Amino acid sequence: MSYLKHMLAGAAVVAVVTTAGGALAEDDVRLRLNWMYYGSHAGFALGKDSGTYEDAGIDLDIRSGNGSSSAHRLVANGDSDFAYGSCGAMVALASQGAPLVSVAVIDAMGTEAIIVRPDAGVSRIEDLKGKTLLTTANAGVNTFFPIVLANAGLSADDVSITNVPDGALVSSYLQGSGDAVGILGGLDDKPAEIKANGGDDPVTFPYSDYGVNQVGYCISTHKDTVAENPDLVKRFVDATVGAYAAAEKDPDAAVAAMADIVGGTMAEDQGKAQARAVLDVTLGVLYSNANADKKLGLNVDSDWADMVGLMKEYNDLDPDADPASFYTNDFVN
Repeated sequence: MSYLKHMLAGAAVVAVVTTAGGALAEDDVRLRLNWMYYGSHAGFALGKDSGTYEDAGIDLDIRSGNGSSSAHRLVANGDSDFAYGSCGAMVALASQGAPLVSVAVIDAMGTEAIIVRPDAGVSRIEDLKGKTLLTTANAGVNTFFPIVLANAGLSADDVSITNVPDGALVSSYLQGSGDAVGILGGLDDKPAEIKANGGDDPVTFPYSDYGVNQVGYCISTHKDTVAENPDLVKRFVDATVGAYAAAEKDPDAAVAAMADIVGGTMAEDQGKAQARAVLDVTLGVLYSNANADKKLGLNVDSDWADMVGLMKEYNDLDPDADPASFYTNDFVN
């Protein structure tokens, strides 16, 4: 009997219970995003808007976040039940004792990059020496930046990093705040946001071009949730995978669902176009090259081994850390 089947069979508390009237009572579940809503989150919105989570017995409360590390921490401290955030950021926290585990992967490959203004005179990554870049304190993109520098022949002292508030990253970039020439951000959302705010196409240096083979964004949960309520984890993962599979088939419906939930400028034509451009990037990285069977949500062993290996070499991760300790596929069909 598998670990999951054993836990499901032995669970003392069934998460979905029948009320006196015969209806199914829903579990209140809080999902913490890595950031404010953007196109990559449209699958979650589609699942909520279409009733996919409701059909799974889940009343989903989707909350914005303040960076991947912050999102995962809120799961570790019990504020939220699940988080969507950088897998690298989750590993960094888990290695320090945070009781976290990845139960599914959405962005199977990283889209992180150094994003530079085209008027900054930076055409090669070596041109960043002596320059300043902006980021936010809890962003997952910070985790692998030292690896990029090292593989490009630069040191941490060669580039200055300035933290700015989460909502001010793109505006600060466009204004060149503090003489900064660029930002650390995702290719899934930041170029589209820059263009939507009147900026020109940026110069980009993807982390993947500098030896960073990483798992992108995962669904994390507390280890106690896995142990005490595996049925809930299973239902949440199934619903999330189903929602993103539906988004693959109809990305416009996913964007429309997010517009319904968020409203404001995201419900306007320009906002929908920006969200669709971002979602297209996410849908393009749902499966890593090593995911031969194209199983949505799968934690691929070799991808995690590569990423953890990099973190051991460059980020002072415990050399004895077992890559498989950071994830489980017990809940992925």
